[in-house]
Amino acid sequence: MYKILEKRDLNSAVTLMVLHAPLIAAKVKAGQFVIVKIDEVGERIPLTVADFSKEDGTVTIIFQAVGFTTRRMRELKAGDYLSDVAGPLGMPTEFGAPKKAVVIGGGVGCAIAFPQAKTLHKMGVSVDVIAGFRSRDIVILEEEMRGVCDNLYITTDDGSYGEKGFVTDVLKRLLDEGNCDLVIAIGPIPMMKFVSLLTKEYGVKTIVSLNPIMIDGTGMCGGCRVRVGDEVKFACVDGPDFDGHLVDFDALMRRNSFYKSEEQHACRLGGALNG
Repeated sequence: MYKILEKRDLNSAVTLMVLHAPLIAAKVKAGQFVIVKIDEVGERIPLTVADFSKEDGTVTIIFQAVGFTTRRMRELKAGDYLSDVAGPLGMPTEFGAPKKAVVIGGGVGCAIAFPQAKTLHKMGVSVDVIAGFRSRDIVILEEEMRGVCDNLYITTDDGSYGEKGFVTDVLKRLLDEGNCDLVIAIGPIPMMKFVSLLTKEYGVKTIVSLNPIMIDGTGMCGGCRVRVGDEVKFACVDGPDFDGHLVDFDALMRRNSFYKSEEQHACRLGGALNG
């Protein structure tokens, strides 16, 4: 059992939880994830570790309430418990030795972008963060991200906060200024695709964190397979980070939409449930 030490709603759909998980906190690194279960019969939810403290024995997860289980999880409070938290899973991010990095988060993907920027900042790397959202009301982690970068750029599709436009608009401006030797992008698949297409023009190394359909998290089911260059990889054990210039994003989008009709199902107790 894993105690919820803190629970905070970041916006109308996104929730932050701090969990007491000292064994995981002692080993986890930026880029890795955990799989959580509410109870013994609940579904397995893969979530990236948004933050952690080895000293306090805590890991922080951030999730969006989009389906039945995540909506149930959002109803839990500090002092409640999760049945299972398995991890750390996946491979830590391999940053190399960059001098200037740009970390990009799209929507709830900022939960993954934050620990990446935080780690680079601790390494002494100059870091700019670009955070993209549809509108001001869903902006998350602004102050946290501001504390781990040299410059924070917020974009909104509707112009209600920050700069109106897309993360690629700001990225192009920064690439034109030069000196950037690493880009990390986490968010919706189309966003990562167009970031990667842009950075390829400039010859800048680009890491993307992928979110394919995942079931067991150990490489046995094959559900999270992605094509990277001429190879088939499994995001849960080979990733979730991959070279953005080699990922087949179109195939990934097709795979992620395989079960859209099944995700729209009717609860036996009545009422439509999404996911």
